[in-house]
Amino acid sequence: MKKRNRSGRRIILPLTTVVGLGFGAFVALAIALVLALSVSANFRNTFSLLNDKTVLSTQALEQQLTTHFGSVENAVVGLKPYFDNGTLGFNNISRTLEDLSVALEANRDLTIVSLTDEDGRRVGVYRSPSGKIWHIDSAKPPPGLDAPDLPKLTMTSPPTWGPIVVHEVGLFSNVSVPVVQNGKLVGALTAASSMDDLTAIVSAHDEGPDNTVFIISSDGDLIMHSDMEEMQTGGRLEAKLPMPWQTVGDPVLTAMMDETTLGEFEKAAELGVSVSIVDASEDEFIVMKAEVGGFSDKPWTIGQYYRGATVSREVQRLAGSMFVGLGALIVSVLVAFWIGRRVARPLRNLAVQSRRIGELSLNEVEPLPRSRVAELDQVAVAFNSMVEGLKAMNTYVPRSLFIKLMRLGGGKAAEAREMDLTILFTDIVGFTAISEHMSAEETAGLLNNHFAILVEAVEAEGGTVDKFLGDGMLAFWGAPDERPDHAEAAVRTARRIAVAQHDANQKAEAEGRPVMRLRMGIHSGPAVVGNVGAFDRWNYTVVGDTVNAAERLQTLGREADDEPEVVILASSETINRLPGETHYRQVGTHSLRGRRGSMEVFRLDPFYNSKISQHSAESLPVSAAE
Repeated sequence: MKKRNRSGRRIILPLTTVVGLGFGAFVALAIALVLALSVSANFRNTFSLLNDKTVLSTQALEQQLTTHFGSVENAVVGLKPYFDNGTLGFNNISRTLEDLSVALEANRDLTIVSLTDEDGRRVGVYRSPSGKIWHIDSAKPPPGLDAPDLPKLTMTSPPTWGPIVVHEVGLFSNVSVPVVQNGKLVGALTAASSMDDLTAIVSAHDEGPDNTVFIISSDGDLIMHSDMEEMQTGGRLEAKLPMPWQTVGDPVLTAMMDETTLGEFEKAAELGVSVSIVDASEDEFIVMKAEVGGFSDKPWTIGQYYRGATVSREVQRLAGSMFVGLGALIVSVLVAFWIGRRVARPLRNLAVQSRRIGELSLNEVEPLPRSRVAELDQVAVAFNSMVEGLKAMNTYVPRSLFIKLMRLGGGKAAEAREMDLTILFTDIVGFTAISEHMSAEETAGLLNNHFAILVEAVEAEGGTVDKFLGDGMLAFWGAPDERPDHAEAAVRTARRIAVAQHDANQKAEAEGRPVMRLRMGIHSGPAVVGNVGAFDRWNYTVVGDTVNAAERLQTLGREADDEPEVVILASSETINRLPGETHYRQVGTHSLRGRRGSMEVFRLDPFYNSKISQHSAESLPVSAAE
């Protein structure tokens, strides 16, 4: 409801007044309740934090272990196809050792990767504690991979974890996959990880002198302990791990045989984390444990304990304050909900419209209504003016470039620098003749429809439209965000354009309108990309020899003597970046205007992998003039 004073003018209240009066009343009520609750509220907070900490810390440790061993499992799963198809194996030991060494260097979670055939022969690599990589090419197993320790596999076995292996150089966890060739099981590919690699993970979860992290294997042996040098209860673990947790020498672990489960930790229990209390060395300790499967043939137990005398006393006092705290919570929530809705309604609308601006969906942005609150009214006026300005600016700045610069941070991303890019130039063949008998409106409409095809294809492959040059377009890939496949993306775009233009030509021919033929040039290499200009007239663009070469390639398409619907010429620098590409033909070495030296030029099949029947790559003629 609008409020007006006697003069009929609208009354606009400052935001500070509205928030101050509303939350002032809430704070007065909250203070009265806090005085009544006093110590009970503190206990509740402590208990809630402890419960959350129990779940989060245990799940964090489990997640890091899962990530570590998942990396080991993914390694053998990724290598398996190369052994199945015979690319790697005993038939090519030198390459096998070389590729496995690369895999070991790339994945620091791996300690050993080896192939074992049915006769017990092995080939693989092993990283020693010093970091040196040793090659294995014999029947003698590396540390932690004795034959009895490997799981039994069939041809259809999934990645299978074996038991923890104890070796004189340490403990190892291993996972194996079957190697199947020609429908026959010929061996097993195994990756192992030294348990010493878990030391950093376990140590990172040890929060200080009052916290200890441990891992117990499925056989009941303690395999990791974060306080090997000095335990909370004093002294140190003298025994070499692994050792049974009951006799390892840690009084807290020994006391777990008589632990008492804390039923108050229901949230943790529902998530698989058991919380108990034990008495050890004249003190109480809170013990948290959870079973984790997938890293061995049987589940492990991960856990931690810390001193909990004060916590246990507070937990016992919670029952008396439960109902009072619940009543206070209901009152507080109701008051806060009412005030929050009143204040947040225009802010919520602002957030919705701001999100649409962030997505550059400017046509979906709704103007903010005026408000009786002075600050909100000023925000609405400024916001609406900003939207109108952005709509005007977005008319002249490519939307895809706008989004990338906003995501990467316009100032830094737009700074001119040299980057490895792929440039695409397009041009309409004989556009002057086509438009000669058209009105200005018809010419603009034809170009706009054509440019819509180009922009859609470029943005579909993550490229950036730099500018339109008459009836042509300049686009590039690899900036402002770097991508290694920029050459592949540019070639895919060119073929998208070819197919889309073919469809447009068929429709135009059916309607009696002129059809268009296109030339495209693609070149890859270093170019300067970023803001170029002066004072208040900057342009985000690309410059350099790579850009000029792409334009010259497009121009060279004029010499195609078969009058194709679409001709795509690419340099050898681009072709060399297209792994697996075969649908092209070399058309000679050409000296491009304005460039020293010569360039190998290739012609791409514009309709490869489409349903359009056109010339094959072998029958794409271009004049041999150099």
